[in-house]
Amino acid sequence: MYFSAAVIHVKHTVAHGGDTICALATAPGRAALAVVRISGTRTRFALETLAGALPHPRQMSLRRLRDGQGNVLDTALVVLFPCPASATGEDLAELHLHGGTGVSAAVMAALTSLSGIRLAEPGEFTRRAVLAGKLDLTEAEAIADLVEAETESQRRQAVRQLGGELGRRIGDWRERLLGALALVEADLDFSDEGDVGDDLLGPALAEAISIRIQIESTLNDNRIGERLRDGFTVVIAGPPNAGKSTLLNHLAGRDVAIVSPFPGTTRDVLEVRCDLGGLPITLIDTAGVRDSHEPIEREGIRRAAARMSEADLVLWLAAAGEASADSPSGALKVRTKSDLVSASPSLGEISVSALTGAGVTDLLGEIEQQLRALVGAEPALITRDRHRRALEDCRAALLRVCEGRVKAAREYPELLAQDLRDAVQALGRITGHVGAEEVLDRIFSSFCIGK
Repeated sequence: MYFSAAVIHVKHTVAHGGDTICALATAPGRAALAVVRISGTRTRFALETLAGALPHPRQMSLRRLRDGQGNVLDTALVVLFPCPASATGEDLAELHLHGGTGVSAAVMAALTSLSGIRLAEPGEFTRRAVLAGKLDLTEAEAIADLVEAETESQRRQAVRQLGGELGRRIGDWRERLLGALALVEADLDFSDEGDVGDDLLGPALAEAISIRIQIESTLNDNRIGERLRDGFTVVIAGPPNAGKSTLLNHLAGRDVAIVSPFPGTTRDVLEVRCDLGGLPITLIDTAGVRDSHEPIEREGIRRAAARMSEADLVLWLAAAGEASADSPSGALKVRTKSDLVSASPSLGEISVSALTGAGVTDLLGEIEQQLRALVGAEPALITRDRHRRALEDCRAALLRVCEGRVKAAREYPELLAQDLRDAVQALGRITGHVGAEEVLDRIFSSFCIGK
């Protein structure tokens, strides 16, 4: 449990006033099925009002749903999960309806017309699960990532985090630091009374050093977790008329960019999201790089340079048979329009024709290989900037423990204790042990309503 029962009660009372919430849990629009969720103290009342007698707990029951005037709304499967053994820790129910938008709208209208029942806020079901200790904050974030996952790598990363991998690691570090803090506190409180051993600070410092090294190793991950979650950026760059927009359209499978024989057609940055072998990537088409005095084109070239400097990979294009301008360091060199000129690419270049498709498979394979080299073999623990900032705060506190205060530990152990408290609190912010309320609104505001 991440919060005591008393804390849960207070937070629910302050934040929700004891409200029962309801929401459509499936995507809006016409479908075979639609699922409505209800959670809170008036869940049973809602079921009795719409469906008659309560179903047996955790058993699907076929019921005819009626509104307050007795009008039949739908024939649905109804299930009740009594508290506390439910996803939210409260009485929770699901109504499995026929998927017409009119059906779900009528059922939602009937529910929200009942006293004490309102439409849920974004992420409120998951928020209540966190407050009930069913999930920590990292697992709650993983639910959002799993819902938003577009590629296989994003799905795998979200599943790992939902399984508690990050939460367990943070929990282990936090418990060990609490143990070190207990040693320092014992030295502060009882060293003069002769009730404790001679050296409590030594083991505490050793534990702090060990955890600091592990956190530094975790932070030194090339931000792969965030990259997998947000997507890798691949910038298509090069001189005008090198075939950048044509290649973007071919890779995207649709006409995204305007293609023209006239130089300088592309003035702004165009982006397309793609799935490359399970990796999420954003392909970015940029203005042709050349000397120009035209203000709008120069701004496009400036933006191209900025995106290249931030990219995970740059594809530097030049037409076959033409001299290639100097490419950025680390760029993958691509010779385009191979269907027009029978020239062999130089060493380290890939020859393609976006018109015929020749060489495109080789290009995609090379892009995937280079991006997978960035990912590495070990899965990333950190998936959000919030995690990284908290770990950096913890590391800073432990650096003070391990470097600045080792010699002064015996003279000023209370400073050592405060640094350890700061480190513990920084870790607690990640999982929600401490200071959770201040980040809950930000985290859950991006969730679906029915989550």
